[in-house]
Amino acid sequence: MTVSGAGLKGQLQADMKSALKAGDRKKLGVVRLMLAAIKQQEIDGRSELGDHGVIAVLDKMVKQRRDSAGQFRAAGRIDLADVEEYEIGVIQEYLPEPFTSEEVLRMVTAAVEECGADSVKELGKVMALLKPMMQGRADLGAVSREVKNLLSTR
Repeated sequence: MTVSGAGLKGQLQADMKSALKAGDRKKLGVVRLMLAAIKQQEIDGRSELGDHGVIAVLDKMVKQRRDSAGQFRAAGRIDLADVEEYEIGVIQEYLPEPFTSEEVLRMVTAAVEECGADSVKELGKVMALLKPMMQGRADLGAVSREVKNLLSTR
């Protein structure tokens, strides 16, 4: 979804202009939220974010919205849950294609072997290896559970 050479942030800025011209207020609002979150992260870190950093910010936004949507549904506020789910859909357009469960299992197995981990106590070492590779492409909570399952059978 990125424009060649412009990066993910450049694509977001171009899409913001397109949504503004098209009068798509809903998408415009979500794109502005994404750009604001990226800008805030850049200000906090005092550095420009590359695509990897932008993906981390967007992944966090999706996670927050999933949590909110679940809470809204539990409270019977379907209207608010629908807004959160719309935002998730727009944000996910900018995230890379998620890994399949087979790919996740293969990567987890390879990381456990590479670290030489043989107990759940070494979960942190394995996750430190996996997180940069999987950010934005897999639910890290599910990956952590997969690592625990694999290590508990050793």
